[in-house]
Amino acid sequence: MSLPQLHYTSVVSGDGVPSPRFTAVDPAIPGPVRAEAAPILAYDAPAGTPERLPGAGLRALPVAFGFALLSDGSHLLSRTVATGAGGFHAHAVHLPPGTPIPGRVLPVAAWGAAGWLSATPDRMPPDPLTAMLTAHGPSRGLTREGLGDFAVARSPWLAAVLSDLRRVSEDPSAPPVVLVERQSADVARWVALATAVLSPEHAERLTFTTYTRHPGLTTHQVIGVLPEDAPDISDPRFRVHAASGPRPSGTVDDAWAGTAARIWRSRSPQLFREAAELPGEPFAAGPLAVTALGAGIALGSDERAAAADWAAERPYALDEKRTRQLTDALTAPADDRTAAECAAALRLLTALDGRCPAAVTAPLAALLVTEAVRGGDVDLEPPARSAFEEPAGERALAALVEELGDELLAELSAASPVGVARTVQLMRIARLLGLDRAELLPGVVGRLASALLDDPEAGACRALPDLLDEQFDVRTALLGELDRLAPDRPADTERLLIRVALPFTGTQTLPHLRMCAEAPGAKARGADRVGVLHTVLRAAGMSPFAEPLVLRTAVGLVWGEDTPTAGEARSLLGETTSDAHRTAGTWAHLVDAALAAPVGDEDAPELAHDLLRGFPQEIGARVRGCLMLLDFAREVRSGTAEPGWTDRVRTLRGQAGPAEPPALGHALGALAERLLAPDRPGDELYAFVHSGDEDLIAAYGRAARREAVLALLRADPAYVADCFTVWNAHPHAGAGWTRTRTALLDEVLRPAVRALSPEGLAAVEEAVEREGSSRTLEAFRTWNRPPRSLGRLGRRIAGRVRRA
Repeated sequence: MSLPQLHYTSVVSGDGVPSPRFTAVDPAIPGPVRAEAAPILAYDAPAGTPERLPGAGLRALPVAFGFALLSDGSHLLSRTVATGAGGFHAHAVHLPPGTPIPGRVLPVAAWGAAGWLSATPDRMPPDPLTAMLTAHGPSRGLTREGLGDFAVARSPWLAAVLSDLRRVSEDPSAPPVVLVERQSADVARWVALATAVLSPEHAERLTFTTYTRHPGLTTHQVIGVLPEDAPDISDPRFRVHAASGPRPSGTVDDAWAGTAARIWRSRSPQLFREAAELPGEPFAAGPLAVTALGAGIALGSDERAAAADWAAERPYALDEKRTRQLTDALTAPADDRTAAECAAALRLLTALDGRCPAAVTAPLAALLVTEAVRGGDVDLEPPARSAFEEPAGERALAALVEELGDELLAELSAASPVGVARTVQLMRIARLLGLDRAELLPGVVGRLASALLDDPEAGACRALPDLLDEQFDVRTALLGELDRLAPDRPADTERLLIRVALPFTGTQTLPHLRMCAEAPGAKARGADRVGVLHTVLRAAGMSPFAEPLVLRTAVGLVWGEDTPTAGEARSLLGETTSDAHRTAGTWAHLVDAALAAPVGDEDAPELAHDLLRGFPQEIGARVRGCLMLLDFAREVRSGTAEPGWTDRVRTLRGQAGPAEPPALGHALGALAERLLAPDRPGDELYAFVHSGDEDLIAAYGRAARREAVLALLRADPAYVADCFTVWNAHPHAGAGWTRTRTALLDEVLRPAVRALSPEGLAAVEEAVEREGSSRTLEAFRTWNRPPRSLGRLGRRIAGRVRRA
């Protein structure tokens, strides 16, 4: 039974202009198919082609051999050639929907079939596809040898073209692949190369044409064009490959295409059929790579990784011989081995361990150990110890110790840090190889602990928990070292424990690590800082009296770079002895709290008093002077200060030189407030007024403006009289006192007096006379009398008032 055929030819009409028409059509082909086929079968000769060519010239023109999908789901396999006088002849075979090609041969195999006609026959012979089955197969360059030669000639473009053909086979909406070749037969060879690699269902559906002048007007997935008709390589509508142009640069990131290209270059297309028998997705690189490696074809690292991954997922798919071939290929010397390939090899070894003899797994395990030590991939885990069992494994392990032992121990013992992940990796390999690490352990653990605290993020490497789980001695030493370092680096330790769940739940006490682990939760609960301190101290399981360093850790965790308030510092000192703070070194935080306390913080002077008693030997001269200023403020306010206040504060200020501003502010403020009190000692006031000390006098001026003084002025006539007497006295005490007292009289006292009721003013005048004399009262009235000079406008208004 023959398939329906049709012939489509350009015929010269009476006016000499060729017009295409169907010259022979099988009646089984419906009209809509003919209408859709016509533009597909049309032929446009290359630009500049003469109208009349000799036979050799016609045969040299491109052949448009194509396989097209029609809108009704049917297919059209056709061959169009140029004829004389600028015409063409198309011979096509129609494959109705669901009708396969006889013998399930691929469409491109009919390229050289003898049944294609270049003219309309008198009667319709058997179609070329059916006739081809009775012949001896394809010819004219599509032989295995010819395709192998072509693949070698097109090696630079092979992987990229196959990768794009894979993409267009998987996704019908992908840009079509444009192949720029001078010979249409070479486009057919490209299609033959591709369909040999593709799965049968994709190869049978791949549409193509070996020649067109208008690639944008076709619906084929693979399009052949001459160089002069090629679209720009950057045109997003196409994937253009020009074998006639310069060689492509870069590599193709497609392990399937890369492996297929290597198989073709090795002239071994039979491997595609072998790979197709293995389980896997149509475009999986694993089956191809496993088959190629088994045949001795060298592959790149990505392809070897694909083979290892595929075999790791299906360790049952290969017999022992093919598994041995695969592991031999993976362990062969290679300069391009990547971290991805090593990781895949480890997954394969894990899958084969216990399933295959050590003679198969031990070389793979030895490779991984060597790559881990010398390859630089810190994430590569060592293989399991079981891979080196049996005599073959033990021999491989002994060879590794001989080759790598000294090198590994030398790197571990180097003084320069090698990073957390690398240290963990080397320690695990050292244990695997059975190397003696006892002498190295303290140094290694010390560097590892410091590195973890320097970069807590590095502690998140996934191999660290495995190391601590596998090696009890390392875990004990590392946790002990971290606990030792924690008091000096509590914040770093806290950050580390947030990122890494260290297993310190065993018999080790590790008080500092437990505190650092507890701190984030305690802070998150929103308690005050002293409350957080109590929480983390309880987590230590030890009293600061027994282990004072827990106090240093706790303070560092709670306050960090911040300074406690004076009240918090008093609580710390009151709840723990000064001896504990002295041993822990936290007494300096308490001193900082006292010196930084703002003026008005009532806890600061009390704290300073306690610090001077608790740490007499630790506090330096300047800091002592600052604390004594604070203590002086306490004494002045409590009434226990010895006489000579002004000289005392000036002496302490000199001892503290330069004094911390808050501490000096406390002392000056306390002195000024006391001198403003009604019951102040007169001799202290006199000494202050005549001191000429600008700082003291300025503090007095500030204190006189406080609300407490203003309220007393409003409520107590005797206090008003007292302030007037003081601020009106000592006119020759110095410029500083004169400026301050004048300002106080005008800016503080006068507004207070003017706001008094007549009764209140009378009471003040009485108090002024009682404390002073009639002359003092007259001075007060003179000071309080409104100015006489009213100005011209004021005098006019006053005259009118008198006349009225």
